[in-house]
Amino acid sequence: MASHRRPKQPSRARVTVLTAAAATAVALSAQVSAHAAPAKPSKDEVKAQIDKLTDDQEKAAEVYNGAKERADQLHKQADQLQDQVARGQEQMSVLATGLAAVAGEQYRNGGIDPSVALMLSADPSGYLAQASSAEEVTATQAQTLKGLKDQQRRLDQQKQEAADVLAELDQSTKVLNDAKAQVQQKLQESRTLLSQLSSADRAALLAADRASRSDARSPLPADLPQASGYAGVAVSAALSKRGHDYVWGAEGANTFDCSGLMVWAYAQAGVSLPRTSQEQAHVGTNVGTDIANAQPGDIVIFFNDAHHVGMYVGGGMVVHAPKTGDVVKLMPANTLTIKTIRRV
Repeated sequence: MASHRRPKQPSRARVTVLTAAAATAVALSAQVSAHAAPAKPSKDEVKAQIDKLTDDQEKAAEVYNGAKERADQLHKQADQLQDQVARGQEQMSVLATGLAAVAGEQYRNGGIDPSVALMLSADPSGYLAQASSAEEVTATQAQTLKGLKDQQRRLDQQKQEAADVLAELDQSTKVLNDAKAQVQQKLQESRTLLSQLSSADRAALLAADRASRSDARSPLPADLPQASGYAGVAVSAALSKRGHDYVWGAEGANTFDCSGLMVWAYAQAGVSLPRTSQEQAHVGTNVGTDIANAQPGDIVIFFNDAHHVGMYVGGGMVVHAPKTGDVVKLMPANTLTIKTIRRV
């Protein structure tokens, strides 16, 4: 008779292991699914990220502007110093040639002791005249030698100054290139984020940008005060560029970044401003941070690190060049945190 034995039941330990393995498999499967099909960011999330990148890009652009301004100054200084060194070398050659000529003349005429030459001379008065000339030659030689030493000292100093300037120029150029690369990286990251949106969301964001650009050319508010003097010229110049594109590193006459617009507008009034918003934060007189105290033409510096700037035009408004993809436009001054207001 066949034996009917009950199948052996798995132990508790085995059940526990199998259950844990199954749970792990499910978790891994969920992770793989999550990595394989990441959720697309929403339009608002992308816009917030792009706004942050744009802010970072503007900061890098102002670093670029400062480095470029300094590099341009150093280029001019290095050229001037190198010209001075070249002229100094020419002067050294002339002095050295003159010294050689004097030394040769003295050698040819200085082989006989002066007292013996006087005794042997058939023309004592002639000899005395020659002796006087020899003394003049010696004095000329001494003067030429002193001039040669002085010129050598000046030349060495000019060479050292030129070397220092060129070393600083190398460092400034490195900062310039690094800032430029950072700007371009931020712009590329913004484009990548935009490409992640659905066609509809991307079209909606671009439409909003177009509408903002269009609004920049709308009629000016009727209550804007009329500024006078050079500030009035600067305000009129800045307002005339409403609707013109923001381009980082640009300072006119048809494209601008924020500080470049200030430089260009005040240049139309014959006033020279420094290139960066950080430098512009120290020009003129400090008016404080209350926009109620501002006058048309005042420069309004934004954010704690002073990386943005606009020009007050009255009515609580500033004209500014906001960011890449935007245009010169008006903005309520209190939209952004004001660091300082400067009266030029």
